[in-house]
Amino acid sequence: MPVSDRAFAAIETGGTKILARLVDEDGRALADGRWPTTTPERALEDLAGFIAGATPAGCALGGIAIAAFGPVVRDARSRDYGRILGTPKPGWSGANLRAQLAARFAVPVAIDTDVNAAAIAEWQQGAGQGVRSLAYVTVGTGIGAGLIVEGRPLEGALHPEVGHIRLMRRDGDRAPSACPFHADCVEGLASGAAIARRLKTNQSLADDPPTFELAAGYLGELAATLVLCWSPERIVWGGGVMGTAGLLARLRDAMDRSLAGYGVGEAPGHADFCVLAALEHAGLEGAVLMALARGGGRVS
Repeated sequence: MPVSDRAFAAIETGGTKILARLVDEDGRALADGRWPTTTPERALEDLAGFIAGATPAGCALGGIAIAAFGPVVRDARSRDYGRILGTPKPGWSGANLRAQLAARFAVPVAIDTDVNAAAIAEWQQGAGQGVRSLAYVTVGTGIGAGLIVEGRPLEGALHPEVGHIRLMRRDGDRAPSACPFHADCVEGLASGAAIARRLKTNQSLADDPPTFELAAGYLGELAATLVLCWSPERIVWGGGVMGTAGLLARLRDAMDRSLAGYGVGEAPGHADFCVLAALEHAGLEGAVLMALARGGGRVS
């Protein structure tokens, strides 16, 4: 394969792992990297070493894009563009990996939330194709969501943080929240970290019917909230927890019960309103699209 004149780096920072990909101007992968999420300092050195080492000789780095866990300052006009705000991830509050990579490589570095990036990728290449508005929800270590309208993320003072919407605890649910900020938010009650606290050692969600039903109920309540607040044409569900067999169907049932027949348009009644993500690493794929779009590459 001929070497293009420029390469672009895409990064996804997650709660447990960091992924990176170097692509050419046509989006073809040149190299991939993966590291555990530890500290911002370690992440910077891992990523800088990967980018410098993987960029082919005679090929210039054209730009970098980061799909980051939040909350993060995503307004490029802000002096704090890219800074991580208060987060449960130890050591990351106040970190600005975007600014450090921009200084290290002297190229444009774009950043958005991992869920916004994933929503863009699913809308363009995956399970969200063919709709005007799409909500992408990830249920993994934490819970987050991005909203895409006609291919663009929702713009606002910050970005949606639906994982911290407060829920009504089910009767008898006295498990401590997995969120250090809120006692009753959806992330604290139904994220992967919250579910792990409810399970016995080496037990999976599928092995514990009461916890399975509890998680499905909380996630269904979140889905109903998204319907009432955002009115998307489709909700795409990603993240490791959503790989549990039958969870999507039970979540959908819980959403319907929560809405209780309230007239919110036709979309929630469609069989494909709630679907699983089609892309294995949607956040990283979205970062690739961001890097190419911002750096003048050829977006497919």
